[in-house]
Amino acid sequence: MALSGLDIFKRLPKTNCGECGFPTCMAFAMKLAARQSELDKCPYVSDEAREELAEASAPPIRKIEIGTGESAFKIGEETVMFRHEKTFVNPPGFGVLISDSADEAAIANAAKKVDDVAFERVEQMLKPKVVALSNGSGDAAKFVAAVKAIQAVTSAPLVLMSSSVDNLRAALTECAANRPLIHAADASNYEAMAGLAKEFNVPLAIKADDLTALADLSEKVQTAGVKDIVLDPSVGAGNAGLADIVRTRRAALKQKFKPLGFPMITFPALATDDPDVEMVLAGVHLMKYAGLIILSDLDPARVLPLLVLLQNIYTDPQKPMQMSEGIYKIGEPKDDSPVLITTNFSLTYFIVSGEVEASRVPVWLCVMDVEGLSVLTAWAAGKFVPEKIAQFVNKSAVADKVKHRKLVLPGYVAQISGELDEELPEWQVAVGPREAGDLPHYLKQWSA
Repeated sequence: MALSGLDIFKRLPKTNCGECGFPTCMAFAMKLAARQSELDKCPYVSDEAREELAEASAPPIRKIEIGTGESAFKIGEETVMFRHEKTFVNPPGFGVLISDSADEAAIANAAKKVDDVAFERVEQMLKPKVVALSNGSGDAAKFVAAVKAIQAVTSAPLVLMSSSVDNLRAALTECAANRPLIHAADASNYEAMAGLAKEFNVPLAIKADDLTALADLSEKVQTAGVKDIVLDPSVGAGNAGLADIVRTRRAALKQKFKPLGFPMITFPALATDDPDVEMVLAGVHLMKYAGLIILSDLDPARVLPLLVLLQNIYTDPQKPMQMSEGIYKIGEPKDDSPVLITTNFSLTYFIVSGEVEASRVPVWLCVMDVEGLSVLTAWAAGKFVPEKIAQFVNKSAVADKVKHRKLVLPGYVAQISGELDEELPEWQVAVGPREAGDLPHYLKQWSA
C-alpha cells in the first residue's frame, strides 16, 4: 500500500536543508507521495528509511535506462493510463530491425539511418533511438561483426536479439559499455540470461506466450537478481495483442502488480509483411503503451508521422507547445521587409510561418513569449497587451534589422492598435488580417 505524504515525512530526516530542491522536508514528502520526485534527491535519509520508502517513492512502472552519454534515453516511469489524467513521461524509442545475415555494408547503411532520419519540429529534434540486431545467422562471429559495423556508424544503443547465451556474451564483450538491451529470456533459458544481464550490468527483455507466463517469468528473473527488465508480450497484428498490452499497463498501474511493472517492447516489424499495416501498428503501440517500438525500415516518409504523433502525445497537456521568444527569419528578409508580430504558441507560429512562406515575401517574424498561448487567449490573459508588446519590441532589437518602422499586428487584436501606437511612438502600427490564410495577399500588397 502506498504511503501518504505524512507517512513519508515521518521517515525523513526533517532537516529542511533544501538540498533536495524543495524548501522543506514536508514539501519533498508530498512530491514523493505524488510520485513526482525521487528519494535519492535526499542526501541525509537513513538506509533503514530508504529501504522502507523505496516502494512509496518508486513509480509503478520501473524506469529503464538504455544507452550511455548523449544517446542514452529512459523508458518506463509512467503513472497514468491516459495522457489527460496527468501526462505521459518518457517517450518511447523507435528502432530498426537488422539481421546479421546481411552483408556488413547493408547493415551499416541500415543502422546509419537512426542518425540520418531526423526532423526538427517546434525546436525539438525528432529521431529514432535504437538499432535492434537479430542473430538470424546463429553465428557468433557474424553477430560480433555486425555489432562492430553498427558501432562504426552510430552511437545509438543496441537491442541484441539472440536465443544463444554464448552469442550474446560475445556481442556484449564488444558493446556492453554502451548499455544495450539483451533480448530475450524465456522459460527455457532465463537463468543463464539473468546471469548474463547481471554480469554485464545491462537490462534484460523477457518474453512469453501469454501474460500469466510473462508475469511468472518476471518473478523468476527478479528472484535471480535482475531488476532492469523489459517485457515482450509477443503481440501480433490482431486485437488480442493490443488487449494484452493494455492489460499489462492496467495491472501495473491499477492493481500495482509488480511482476508486470516494467516498460514493454513491441515488434511491428515482425507482426506483418504489409508496410502500411506495420506503420498503423507502430502508431497504436505508441499510444498504448510500448516503450520500444521496432520497425523493419526507417523510411522518412513513414517515420515522420510516427515521430510527430509521439511528440504530440508526450507533450504535457497542461503546458502548451511553444516556440522560443525571438525574431525569426522567414525567407531571406532585408532591411525593407515586413515586420510581423505574434505569440509563441507553436500552432500559431507554424500556421503563420507556413502562410508567409507560401507568399514568397521575406519577413521578419517577431515571436513574443506569452507562455505558449494563442493571440486572443494571451490578450484576454493580459499577456499580449500594448505595454508588454512595446517592451518586447524594444528589447528585441528588431529596429536594428529594418530601416522602416512599420509593425504588423494580428487582426484579431486590432482594438489595441491605438494604445500600441502610444507605447511605440516611433513605430507605425498596421493591422494585419484576422486569418493567417489572408497573409499571402496582404504581404504581396506590401511588396507591391
